[in-house]
Amino acid sequence: MFSKQLWPLAFGKMSFVVFILTSALSVTPLLSDIDKGRRKVVHVLEDDTGAVIVQTAPGKVVTHRGGSITLPCRFHHEPENTDPARIRIKWTKVTDALQFEDVFVALGRQQRVFGSYKGRVFLEQAGPGDASVIIQNVTLEDYGRFECEVTNDMEDDTGFVNLDLEGVVFPYYPREGRYKLNYHEGEDACKQQDAILASHSQLHKAWLEGLDWCNAGWLEDGSVQYPISHPRDQCGRKDTPAGVRNYGYRHKEDERYDAFCFTSKLNGKVYFLKRFKKVNYAEAVKACIRDGSAVAKVGQLYAAWKFQLLDRCEAGWLEDGSIRYPIVNPRSRCGGSQPGVRHLGFPDKKFRLYGVYCFRRNEDETAGGTETTKSPTNSMTRRKSSRSIPVNATSVI
Repeated sequence: MFSKQLWPLAFGKMSFVVFILTSALSVTPLLSDIDKGRRKVVHVLEDDTGAVIVQTAPGKVVTHRGGSITLPCRFHHEPENTDPARIRIKWTKVTDALQFEDVFVALGRQQRVFGSYKGRVFLEQAGPGDASVIIQNVTLEDYGRFECEVTNDMEDDTGFVNLDLEGVVFPYYPREGRYKLNYHEGEDACKQQDAILASHSQLHKAWLEGLDWCNAGWLEDGSVQYPISHPRDQCGRKDTPAGVRNYGYRHKEDERYDAFCFTSKLNGKVYFLKRFKKVNYAEAVKACIRDGSAVAKVGQLYAAWKFQLLDRCEAGWLEDGSIRYPIVNPRSRCGGSQPGVRHLGFPDKKFRLYGVYCFRRNEDETAGGTETTKSPTNSMTRRKSSRSIPVNATSVI
C-alpha cells in the first residue's frame, strides 16, 4: 500500500507533477481522520482555471545512525515523451531557520553530491519518474527535513520528506554546574558526548516514554524546554498538568541553561571494564586504552542502555569526568524504581572510588542492514533495530 503527495503545476496543455511516495509502514499521518493501516484518502479539487490541486498527508521515514534509508520522491510529466536528459533532480536539507543545505543534484547522467553527503548519497534509479535517493551510513546530523525538487525546462515542483532517527534523549550539564551553557556551548557539549541537540519532537517523544527532568535545557531550534511527567512544586507547581514546559526562544549568546541531547545506535560497544581495584580518572583512561578502547562518552552510555540493554549496578568513570551507571531492570540497591542512567556527579578526578565504562568501535562497521522501504519498482531491506527500553527515564542520585 502506498500514499502519494502531489504538487502539480499546469502550463497550458502540459502539466508537471512531483510526488512523495512512501511505504504505509514508514509514514506517520498528520491528518486526524486517517486511521492507522488504512489507505490515505487523496482529495482532488479543480478550480476555475482548470489547475488541479492535490492534497494528502505528509510522512516520514525512520532509520538509525549507521543505517541506510531511501528518501522517496517520484515525478510524472505530460507528455510522457519528455527527454530525460532535460530533467534536473535536486535534494536539499531544510533547517528550522529555513536555510537550505545542498545534498545532491543530477541533470541527465551528470550527478554531484555535496559536503558530508559525498560517498553516501546515490540515486535509487528504480525506473522512469524515480527521483528517490539512498543515504548510506546515516549520521545524527542527517536527522530532519529534506526537499526534493524536480525541474523540466521552465516547470518545477517540490516535495518534502522527513528523516527520523531511532534514539534516546538525555539531559546534560557540565562539571561547572547547571545553567552554565549558552546555546552554542550546549551544542558543542552534546557533540563532545557523541550526540546532537535534541529537537522538540524528540524531547516530546522522550516525555511520552517517561522522561522527567526539572531543569530547562536548550533544543536545536533555540528554544528552552523541560519535560515533567510527575508534577511537583519544585518543578512549576504540583497542580499544573504534566507535559513539556516551554520557555520559548531565548537569546543564544547571553542566556544559560542545560542542554537536551539526542543520540542514536552505536557503531561499537560500551562495556564495564572488569578490574580488581578501583581507579582514578587518569588510571581509567589508561585502562581502556590498554584494552583497545577509549573511555565511553555520556551519549555512548545512553545509547548502550537503550539499544544494547546494558544493565550494570556499578558506578564508573565516563569521558567527561562524570560517574554514571545504566540500569535496565530496577532494583532497590541500584538507585530507585525506574530504569535509567544514574548520575553521581563529577567527583575529584584523583578519587580511586570507581570503575570505568569503555567504548570499543566496531572494526568492520557494515552500517547494519535496512528496514523495508518500498517503491513500485524497487525495495530495499534493513535489519530491525534492537529492542528498546519502554521507559526513557534519567535518574540523578
